[in-house]
Amino acid sequence: MNLQMLGRVLAFYGRFLFSFTEPGFRFRRFFWRTATRDFRGQVWLVSGASGGLGAYIAGEAVKAGATVIAAARDAGKLAALRESLAPELRPRLEPWVCDFALQSKVTTLLQQLHSGGRRIDVLVNNVGVLCDAHELTAEGRERSFAINLLSHFQLTEGLLANGLLGEGAAVINMSSGGGYNFPLLPELLNVTEASRYNGTAAYACHKRAQMVLNAHWRGVYGNQNIAFYVMHPGWVDTEGVQRSLPRFRRALKSILRDAASGADTALWLAAERPTQADVAGVWFDRALRPAHVFAYTREGDRAVQSLIDRLRGELNDGQSKTPAAPTSQ
Repeated sequence: MNLQMLGRVLAFYGRFLFSFTEPGFRFRRFFWRTATRDFRGQVWLVSGASGGLGAYIAGEAVKAGATVIAAARDAGKLAALRESLAPELRPRLEPWVCDFALQSKVTTLLQQLHSGGRRIDVLVNNVGVLCDAHELTAEGRERSFAINLLSHFQLTEGLLANGLLGEGAAVINMSSGGGYNFPLLPELLNVTEASRYNGTAAYACHKRAQMVLNAHWRGVYGNQNIAFYVMHPGWVDTEGVQRSLPRFRRALKSILRDAASGADTALWLAAERPTQADVAGVWFDRALRPAHVFAYTREGDRAVQSLIDRLRGELNDGQSKTPAAPTSQ
């Protein structure tokens, strides 16, 4: 690590240590009014719902009256999530198996939703992973890129194209505070050469791209009365953190957030649907925060069209190589 990078790391932790951890959440919640969650009659789609924040969000949405399509690749964990609910609530949680690392599987999910006429009121693009080791999917993409970014783009654009996200819907994109440390660098999003791969940097780049992508969607679809939010949960003690950031967790375990604290803003956004004065803002602890806190990350926002072109190109290329997926569930 060079001195410039060390300086950035120290500045990052010095600025956010209190804010992103549980003490920051507990301090802010003293100033909040009690929020009422009433999601009766709504259909939600939560990606990465088999554990962590996704599982918590799915469960709380069901408790507040929603029917939730809980999508993830692990059927056993999805079944366990359903069984963890009270018996009378279980019919409203629908486990759908989907590997978000593969474009073909997301295509199948979209086809199933379309053929079933499932209109989605709230989409939570939650699935995400920080990969320590470089890994290519069966479709030739770097795995974390496919999960963290491409699947979000494919799922959201597919729902919009098929009219499954209609007027009054909300899209909530789960980003990360790690995105504050990187500009948008489209050339680093899908690193297929192992020698060039850095898992932490890739994750941060994906999360910055989510912020930019959300602003793009707001600009394109804002006149259709569809709310697009991007948020980050702070530093939460999830299985992903335990697996991929063990030293970080050992140092901060006593003050990391739990799932309830990390998921609070996502559920609040779905319930309150606040207006957004700043097109590029990021929601954190029920408030709209700046998309940039360091000057060096602003330069990448000029690459927004490059990002959209790259994501669309990836999907077009993958579609040309993949046979049509079956439409039956």
